[in-house]
Amino acid sequence: MLKLTHFTIAFAALVLAFAGTAPEASAGDGKSPIVVELFTSQGCSSCPPAEAYLGELAKRSDVLALELHVDYWDYIGWKDPFADRNNVERQRLYGGKLGSRYVYTPQMVINGRVDAVGSDRDKVEDAIKAVGDIPPRGPQVTLSRDGDTVRVKIGGTDRTGVYDVFFVTYDAEHSTEIMRGENRGKTLVNTNIVRNMKNIGHWVGKPTEIDVSIAGLKGDGGCAVLIQQQGAGPILAAASLPFSGN
Repeated sequence: MLKLTHFTIAFAALVLAFAGTAPEASAGDGKSPIVVELFTSQGCSSCPPAEAYLGELAKRSDVLALELHVDYWDYIGWKDPFADRNNVERQRLYGGKLGSRYVYTPQMVINGRVDAVGSDRDKVEDAIKAVGDIPPRGPQVTLSRDGDTVRVKIGGTDRTGVYDVFFVTYDAEHSTEIMRGENRGKTLVNTNIVRNMKNIGHWVGKPTEIDVSIAGLKGDGGCAVLIQQQGAGPILAAASLPFSGN
């Protein structure tokens, strides 16, 4: 496991056009998938087993698996083409919430509530089960696509408070031959790689609709929406919509 303190993080720095219509997808009222975010890097020698495990989790209907690549290992010989400093910022926010003294790879964060070493399958599976046992109180989330527009519908509940609405686009899969660095000579397979994540609004317990343009955004695999307590808190509900036929 690779570790890096906050003080030594070095920060380095859309364009597939989507066409066609994908079917509607929804989640909520107990059917919302558990969001597993893997913070990883192609320059991290400890990460390939966790990335392979995430690929398995991505096939499960009860899990929304997302892979977020960080840039703080780029200096050791291989520049990760999917690294985004925004992912580092998200990881650091989680660290503050979850009481971590440092950021590290491979790290999995489960529904914004608990983290584990991404290659520790037993601990991750226990966390997924524990989070799944929490009584659901999240809203129904429905995604539908019409050309370059995705409509996000969020139902109402008796929840109070302010929640961020994150819209994510991701690539389905990439196979990369690593030429330098700690993983030199390996071919890495990455799944559900986050290419764009942005806050598109807030949810305060009332029915909400938001139209999102995906024109020019990277992400050929699909999109997802996360309803998350402000400040990198627990994820209340989520839904994803694969982009089939692209």
